[in-house]
Amino acid sequence: MRFLRSSLVLGALLTITLPAAAQTKAAEGPWMIRLRALSLTPANQSDAIPSLGVAADKITINSKIFPEVDISYFFAPHFAAELVLTYPQKQDVKLNGNKIGTFYHLPPSLLAQYHFLPAGVVRPYVGVGVNATLIMKDKIAVPGVGALTLDDFSLGVAGQVGADVQVRPGQFINFDVKKVTIGSDVKSAGTTVSKVKVDPWLLSVGYGFRF
Repeated sequence: MRFLRSSLVLGALLTITLPAAAQTKAAEGPWMIRLRALSLTPANQSDAIPSLGVAADKITINSKIFPEVDISYFFAPHFAAELVLTYPQKQDVKLNGNKIGTFYHLPPSLLAQYHFLPAGVVRPYVGVGVNATLIMKDKIAVPGVGALTLDDFSLGVAGQVGADVQVRPGQFINFDVKKVTIGSDVKSAGTTVSKVKVDPWLLSVGYGFRF
């Protein structure tokens, strides 16, 4: 009798939950948009400039928090492509802790993702791809040396781990960590005097919509 009662209860639960689960799954289309708040923490590695008495890793940029939007398309339940976008970001440049200028960068990334549990409440994923950073409006100068310039473009690798946590059908809280390689030559009168590696960690939290 106990087994019979358990079977009847289980059958009743399945009768209730399976149509709901099927409805939730059917409501999830291939597109997903996430809105995130992102924290950028640069590695701040740079070559020494012996002629100026500048030691290694003394050219730095600031950490900052800014908004981000990404658009994902699921080719299959486990596989998706993600395009990460924001608007041009202004960064301060410091030499030995003293501000020497600013520049703007636009760092879109395109990643291929694998989602481990595409139908779960918690949906972890990993991704790998490319970052193409445009560098513009660089206004950097060192007293006694003159203007310094940066490369206009940096192409690097992007890797990520993250998870979407379903809070209701088609809506998710997102947690994401990326590591991106971004670098540039620092030039004076066209001659490279140092190489910098920004290579930031990008930590973000946001809200996503699947449709």
